Amino acid sequence: MKSTTTIIGMLLILVGILALAYQGFTYTKHEKVAQIGDIQVTADTQKTVYFPPVLGGLSLVAGIILVVVGRKN
Repeated sequence: MKSTTTIIGMLLILVGILALAYQGFTYTKHEKVAQIGDIQVTADTQKTVYFPPVLGGLSLVAGIILVVVGRKN
């Protein structure tokens, strides 16, 4: 069975690759603008969450280090 550090390292490598590849995601939020009686006015706004490339790089490097340390044990 693989050690815990190796598994965490592999997950960090996966997260790092995904963060570098996608660099963020966009989602749509439904907001109620006004309500008069039974009538509602809503608006759809798009929000974007960005991942800094440094975050992906650090995650990738930390994952590689954990995999190397986990294999030595």
